[in-house]
Amino acid sequence: MNSNLKMISILVIGILTGISASILYTPQNQITSEDSAKAKPSYWVAPMNPNYRSDKPGKSPMGMDLIPVYEDGTDSTDFGPGAIKISPAVINKLGMRTSVATLGTLETSIKTVGYVQYDQDQLIHINPRVEGWIEELYVKASGDPVVKGQPIYSIYSPALVNAQEEMLLALNRKDQRLITASEERLKALLIPNAEIKALRKNRTVKQNITFYAPQSGVIDNLNIREGSFVKPGMTMFSVGSLSQVWVEAEVFERQANMVKVGQTVEMKLDYLPGQFWQGKVDYVYPTLDSKTRTLKVRLRFDNTNAALKPNMFAQVSIKTRSEEDVLLLPREAVIRTGNSDRVVLALGEGKYKSVAVTLGRLDDDSIQIESGLYEGDIVVSSAQFLLDSESNKTSDLKRMTAPEDEQENIQAITSETAWVEAKVNGLMAAHRMINVDHQAVNEWEWPQMTMDFTVDDSVDFSVFTVGAVLHIELEKTSDGLVKVVNIHYPKDTDDVSNTTHQTDHSGMEMGE
Repeated sequence: MNSNLKMISILVIGILTGISASILYTPQNQITSEDSAKAKPSYWVAPMNPNYRSDKPGKSPMGMDLIPVYEDGTDSTDFGPGAIKISPAVINKLGMRTSVATLGTLETSIKTVGYVQYDQDQLIHINPRVEGWIEELYVKASGDPVVKGQPIYSIYSPALVNAQEEMLLALNRKDQRLITASEERLKALLIPNAEIKALRKNRTVKQNITFYAPQSGVIDNLNIREGSFVKPGMTMFSVGSLSQVWVEAEVFERQANMVKVGQTVEMKLDYLPGQFWQGKVDYVYPTLDSKTRTLKVRLRFDNTNAALKPNMFAQVSIKTRSEEDVLLLPREAVIRTGNSDRVVLALGEGKYKSVAVTLGRLDDDSIQIESGLYEGDIVVSSAQFLLDSESNKTSDLKRMTAPEDEQENIQAITSETAWVEAKVNGLMAAHRMINVDHQAVNEWEWPQMTMDFTVDDSVDFSVFTVGAVLHIELEKTSDGLVKVVNIHYPKDTDDVSNTTHQTDHSGMEMGE
């Protein structure tokens, strides 16, 4: 009996000891970063080539300090090939920010230019229906305003005189059928009703018949003067209304499917700064210009104060909107290259992975993700270029980390500008962006890569040509983006436009 009690006591003590141990001790895969820092490194890797490993500290083939790699019991490959884990110290030093992929409506502004024109629906051409001579012209020049019913010209025409005499003959004979026929002929020759009534009443033939403005507006394309001989079908002048105007603008071929009839348009004119007009897309023309590869769009604006005048140059912004909610990310979160588009996915607990995405439309701030991400995914929106610099088509990301005391590398990461040689692969003038193959940037620990860069407004974009090899100065902005702020063509290059002599990171003048 005593032996049984002893065995039970030992069993209970063992169970309690196990429970206490599970509470008091942290599993190996949950050790803190401080414990990891004190642990012995498993191996060392080169900062610019993680495939180079060493079992002891030292210098890489490029002369840089090797980075220790610690095994903390976790496995980044749990998230698939290419996943990495970065120490919190490196994350803080990179100033990393993240964004969440969300569903929303994409509102895009298509900025273009256009020219003010008459509303063709309200433009009337004045043509005579008989031949004759202009006896008096009441409008003297193009642009003269007229009011509906105002006299505009009088004409002597033998045909009009004969038509009046036929009307008198019918009236004298009191032949109603002839009277009706002669009256219809006068109306067909556009003789005003007031003149026909006067002829019935006074029984007097007029040698000169006066014609009146069919609508209010302004005179355009005045082609006659007093004494001019005119014939049927000749356009003497036009009367255009300015209560509404058309603006004909052009959009690029890639934007053609984004423009729809009825969309809101905002317009401004250089000669009236600070004023804006709201209008609508009135018509999208069905054909594309084969030379400029642009599509013509007709816009309509109210012009109650007549401030908009034909042939004025206007800047317009067409507001487009996606018909349904789409997956959106900030534009700065996407790494765009000539071969692929990627984002760096934040997996949690310091783990990251580069994934390929398919892009759709974009606006000033956001870009549509058609595939590669899901709603709620968290991606890196700043410093992602540094995380992705070790990526390639077959392996998304290599493992990286950095010790606290590696001040040399931290100084390189925080460097704000750097010069590098690059070859231009493509131009995106509408977005002021270039695609280049650039050499390694040692200051930032960047390898040779193909990347897209935004060109600063201070740089003349027209000097870039596809295939050109030049030096570009890159600058990191406060929001984590990198842009081109200066360029320099080597002295042995034929095209030396916009050449500037700057001092590179080594202290030598560029071009020497």
